[in-house]
Amino acid sequence: MTTTSLDAVTLGKQLNASDISDTAIALLDEKGTVVAWTHTAERLFGYSAGDIFGRSATLVLPSLREATTTSAFVEQCHAENGWSGATAVRHRDGRVLDVSVRITTLRGQDGTTRWLASVTDTAPQSGDAIDSSVRGSLLARAPIAVGIWDLQLRSAYANDVPESYDGLPRDRRLGRRFTEVVPGADAETIEAVMRQVLQNGATQVYDYRTWLPTSQGAEKPFAASFQCLQGADGESLGVCVISVDVLKCRRSRKCLAVLSEAGARLGSALDVMQASQELADLAVPLLADYVSVDLEQSVLFGEGPPVRIGSTGNRLPAFRRAGLASIHQGVPESPWMRGEPVNVPPASPLPAVMLAGKSHLEPVLDTASGTWVDKVPEQAHRVRENGMHSIMVVPIRARRALLGVALFVRTKDPVPFHEADLLLAEELVDRAAHVLDNARQYTRKDTTALALQRALLPHRLRGGTAVEVASRYLPADVDHGVGGDWFDVIPLSGARVALVVGDVVGHGLHAAATMGRLRTAVHTLADMELPPDELLGQLDDTVQRLGEEDAETPDQALAVVGATCLYAVYDPATRRCTMASAGHPPPAIIDPQGRVSYPDLPTGTPLGVGLGDPFDSVELELAEGSVLALYTDGLIETRDHDAEEGMRRLGTALAQPGRALEDLCDIATRTLPDQATCDDVTLLLVRTRSLSPSRVASWALPGDRSSVRNARDLAARQLTEWGLEGLEDATKLIVSELVTNAVCHGTGQIELRLVRHQVLTCEVSDTAVFAPRPRRARTTDENGRGLLLVTNLSRRWGSRAMSGGKVVWAEQDLPHISGPRSVAA
Repeated sequence: MTTTSLDAVTLGKQLNASDISDTAIALLDEKGTVVAWTHTAERLFGYSAGDIFGRSATLVLPSLREATTTSAFVEQCHAENGWSGATAVRHRDGRVLDVSVRITTLRGQDGTTRWLASVTDTAPQSGDAIDSSVRGSLLARAPIAVGIWDLQLRSAYANDVPESYDGLPRDRRLGRRFTEVVPGADAETIEAVMRQVLQNGATQVYDYRTWLPTSQGAEKPFAASFQCLQGADGESLGVCVISVDVLKCRRSRKCLAVLSEAGARLGSALDVMQASQELADLAVPLLADYVSVDLEQSVLFGEGPPVRIGSTGNRLPAFRRAGLASIHQGVPESPWMRGEPVNVPPASPLPAVMLAGKSHLEPVLDTASGTWVDKVPEQAHRVRENGMHSIMVVPIRARRALLGVALFVRTKDPVPFHEADLLLAEELVDRAAHVLDNARQYTRKDTTALALQRALLPHRLRGGTAVEVASRYLPADVDHGVGGDWFDVIPLSGARVALVVGDVVGHGLHAAATMGRLRTAVHTLADMELPPDELLGQLDDTVQRLGEEDAETPDQALAVVGATCLYAVYDPATRRCTMASAGHPPPAIIDPQGRVSYPDLPTGTPLGVGLGDPFDSVELELAEGSVLALYTDGLIETRDHDAEEGMRRLGTALAQPGRALEDLCDIATRTLPDQATCDDVTLLLVRTRSLSPSRVASWALPGDRSSVRNARDLAARQLTEWGLEGLEDATKLIVSELVTNAVCHGTGQIELRLVRHQVLTCEVSDTAVFAPRPRRARTTDENGRGLLLVTNLSRRWGSRAMSGGKVVWAEQDLPHISGPRSVAA
């Protein structure tokens, strides 16, 4: 044995390598009753030896897992041969303390059992980012040697750990003094410390550091803490000596340092790939030489239910590589790169890890022929070429869901993984699992919101004979998620078309769902043929009503649903465009020569604000071939650029006469700044067309019954000219009914108009302001069947308001004829 001089002894100095000198000690008998107490225990719990002696340990450890009674406590300790972990205890004054608890089994010479309860306060210090439960778990799992020495300094109880230090079994220690077991100067010094502890009672705790030979012959530094055990009246009963391997303590401190760094580096990512890579980067080279992180496929794409631990069966789930890190450039250890599907060999430890949800540790990886390594050809040569000699496989799990698997490998570092390394790996993976689970849920919500958004947006835009259409929708970045932008092109009567773009405040599922409700409302209001300003007024009422429905209580202040919207109606027969805005930016208009302008459009208040102000509309005449750009603010506003600059940028991108609309959409969206946008980007481009005069026929008729026959004849002649004789009978009946209604209910002149576009539209205008409504006529009624007849003869019909009256219209499908087909014909 190598001895040291007395200079090697340190008294009264707390060792930075361990916290054992601040550990509260209590000795329990086989029934869980306190039979010895220490001064540090009194400081931690507030109970003196006289207060606690002879009472159940559950008085001071009431939160020790499920052990709420003494018998349950004893049964639990027997079942687990002790216990260690983080928990909470209550001080005598009522304070709750976060502590690390270790229940160590001690055996005596006569076969009796004692339990040593060692408790350390794990409350974080100022600036300490490590969770107390994690710190407690690491400290509790570090191996410690425990011995109880009586008043004659003879060994009364001990655990098995000292044997791993010096190779001496417990039976050779019990009943003997330390100098009898390990003679020498160090042993004499240790006994001198024990005597001083017994003499001073509970006044001091001493630390001792020296080098002792191990069972392998090498020498390691150890630290020891000496505490006096007290009885009911405070008398000394013996000495408790706790010693630890200083090198292993340093590893524990390294573990804590790694976890402290993990707290700073993990936790902010909302992308599962980024979070996986951060885990791999953190573990290399602090813990391993090579790390791979594989995620179950549904975690990556946010689709499908999560895989439950234990439910994999014979069919393994699909995995993809999400994180990779190595001390070697190019990661030669991995046959798969990030994003690639990973083959999970049935012969490897991975299936068992997935099934049980428990980690696998192979301190020494057996690479001999016939082992599982040999059964994985794509990996076997990499294992041998790169010198993989020790591995850990840790499942990534959250709420019984299997998120993935992390593999830790040592190649250059010759020291094999051990239990402390596995504990650290599990703590790291557990932290990463929480981050991944949050990112997975975010991905699922974002994927769901995006799927809902895309499902609610129009799949195919139809501009008819009025406009040519192209569009783009780009969801916001990962930090903000999908929003509530929408756009629409709605065919109206008389070849007209409604152009819509809107933006719901907020992001996520709620914004997407609200968008769908508003889009449906706009379609319903558009079918009512309301002018743009009136339509926005009705839509404003709808948004306010939605806000009232979403309020949790009637007296709650309404949370504004909030949305902006631009609604425009374009008539190709007149080339007139009427538009109104509810807090939305104006459209860009690019004429056929490439000149860009933004109309002076009253902005109006956003929908749902509840101010009640009416909306104003403007009417413009557009040259044929003009391009209208309707967009949301995500296209023109960024964190560093205001809306005016964005509008100038958009206008410059679109000022290219003759370019295809699809090309212009790509150009406009490519001009966005490099940084990710914080809002959705929506762009709707339309190029206007005009309806040839040869496709429109109109007549002014007097407001008397003579106009009915005349209207039928005019319509029949026009249909013959257009080659639509097959529609003559139905059209004459429709014209007859509509003109008759105009004569009966209106005053003044009547106008009949026929429009041939994708359908045949018959329109009759009069001065009556009320819209016709069909009714079910009784068998004895002579009137009331006209609109029912129009309904049966047309594909659809309706009415719309106009200045000084209304227009009633009906549409019919065109037959397949060999007539003029071009828009300009």
